[in-house]
Amino acid sequence: MHPSESGFLKEMLYESLFVPKGRKAYPRSVLELPELLKYYKDWGSIPHDLAVVAEENGQLVGAVWGRAHQPPCEGFGFVGIDIPEIGVAVFPAFRSKGIGTELINSISRQYQARELSSISLSVDRNNPAKALYDRLGFLVVKENEHDFIMQKMLNP
Repeated sequence: MHPSESGFLKEMLYESLFVPKGRKAYPRSVLELPELLKYYKDWGSIPHDLAVVAEENGQLVGAVWGRAHQPPCEGFGFVGIDIPEIGVAVFPAFRSKGIGTELINSISRQYQARELSSISLSVDRNNPAKALYDRLGFLVVKENEHDFIMQKMLNP
C-alpha cells in the first residue's frame, strides 16, 4: 500500500472494529479518537509500516497492515518495540473465502524477510476471528478483561 492510499486503510480499520451481535455499529467519527487515529495517521512514516491489500476483479476487498507503535503511543496489541501490531479486515461480502488467511500469511512472510522476530494483534474475546489467529500460529501472551493480545513468532 502506498502512503497516498491511507484512505483505504482508514476504511479497513473501521471494518476491523468488532461489534458484538445486537449492538449498533460505531459511528465513523470513532476513527478520529487518538487511540484509533494512531493506526493510520501519517501512514508510511513509522519504521515497519507495511500494508498488503486484497483485490478481486479490480476491487479492493480487504487489507492487512502492521505498525510498530512506540511508547508512549502503544496500540491495543502492543507486545514490544520493533514488533509490529497488525490489523486485518475483509469486507463482509468477501469473508470466509480464505482472503484473511492469505493476507496474514503475506504480511508474515514480508516481516520475516525483514528479519523481524514476531508480530502481534489484539482481538476481542468474543470475536470469532480468534479461531483464525489460533490456526495461523498466534498465541495468547496477555489476557485483558475484553480482549486477548496475541503474538506470532516469525523467525524460529
